[in-house]
Amino acid sequence: MLKLLLSALTSASLPACAGIPDPPDALRPTDVPGSIHPSAPPAQSTADVNTDPAARDVIIVGAGIAGLRAAQTLQQHGRRVLVLEGRNRIGGRIWTDESTGMPLDLGASWIHGTQGNPIATIADQLNATLIATTYDDVQRFDPTGNPLTNNLNDRIDALLERSFARARAHAEEQNSDISLQAALEAVLDQEPLDAHDLRLLNYAINTVFEHEYAADSSQLSMRHFDHQKELNGGDAIFGRGYRVIIDFLAHNLDIRSGHIVQRVAYADDGVTVVTAHGALRAHAALITVPLGVLQRGGIVFDPPLPSSKQRAIERMGMGLLNKCYLIFPEVFWGNTTLLGYVGERKGEWAEWLNLNTLLGIPVLLGFNAATFARTIEAQSDASIIQSAMRTLRIIYGTDIPQPVDYRMTRWAADPFASGSYSFLATGAAPNDYDTLAQPVGKRLFFAGEHTHRDYPATVHGAYLSGERAANEMLSTNDA
Repeated sequence: MLKLLLSALTSASLPACAGIPDPPDALRPTDVPGSIHPSAPPAQSTADVNTDPAARDVIIVGAGIAGLRAAQTLQQHGRRVLVLEGRNRIGGRIWTDESTGMPLDLGASWIHGTQGNPIATIADQLNATLIATTYDDVQRFDPTGNPLTNNLNDRIDALLERSFARARAHAEEQNSDISLQAALEAVLDQEPLDAHDLRLLNYAINTVFEHEYAADSSQLSMRHFDHQKELNGGDAIFGRGYRVIIDFLAHNLDIRSGHIVQRVAYADDGVTVVTAHGALRAHAALITVPLGVLQRGGIVFDPPLPSSKQRAIERMGMGLLNKCYLIFPEVFWGNTTLLGYVGERKGEWAEWLNLNTLLGIPVLLGFNAATFARTIEAQSDASIIQSAMRTLRIIYGTDIPQPVDYRMTRWAADPFASGSYSFLATGAAPNDYDTLAQPVGKRLFFAGEHTHRDYPATVHGAYLSGERAANEMLSTNDA
């Protein structure tokens, strides 16, 4: 349950950050596209896209890991595949930025469970360096910057364990689904906590649940939010970034960047995919865009999707977990892998990852989720950095240096993502993943992390969903 899908953002306003260089234009958060990887297929002009349906069997919408794995599988079985990607880079919510000279994963960072994980298998085949991480190696600080004692750390664990168990029991007594927050409030009304213990509990709820599921506790289904399975073997990050997986999957694929799909028409005799460059025909289409894009109607389907699929899209939640990498001239923090700030306000700069310990680089990575992450997305980079530094100066003192560079994400504002990854909102259920995965007839198929019941919100879940969708298409005679 506690796979801790870390990935976050930032906030505030900053005269003291005037010396921080601006990021390259390709990495400005307001610019959704990045740049095509040198080893990825180059961008193609529209003139070389054949509109003859006989020229291709399948059009795949989206060059994230689900789309790439599906394309690879189909091509290995002799199918003619065209992948359309709206951005001018591939990878989707996997994005390794190396412009600073350091591999910074702006999207997915972790392999969650290295045993029986196809991503770990590929990494091993490629001799990619994997670095094991543990979430137990954490040092927490109180609102004044003092380290928490062992007794207080134990108190956090005890409060979370007891409160969550009672909340779950309360939820099971209800006739309908309620949120995690509603269940917690019900049991805390019966046994109120003092302000100190409530602050400790709020910190635990934020870092254990809200960061993992990228959602406020008031959004999470108490009945189902933690239903997913987990793989054994512990978690690991890539020594040189997740990009190695994307480049491997994209090899020899026909990928057209800058092709924003506007409309998909499907009928018994095939599909028509419409972009600003024109209409393309194929025998079948695979839609791998994120749940957030489907929720905001980013693609028009003709005819409309079945009502059951539309209702599942509406019930599910699209979370937000943003990252803020602060690059410093020197290391002024300790060797602990994770840093926790148990502040007065829930969810503000509560969790930091020490990349000096993991990668040997002078970088702290801050995470923010849900409402706070969404709030600070609207702020300037300088304001966000000032807010982050305010927290770090409480912990480490006012004499610590300013960051010399930074990278941050704004996944909610990204029109090709509209969030970070899916979660089960109040009223949703695990079978909604199955509904989202179901093909529509024999021409329209779906993949993505939001379509994998067992491993949603993970890279391996997205990968396996692409493989599943490809096999569904291969089982039909025409695709």
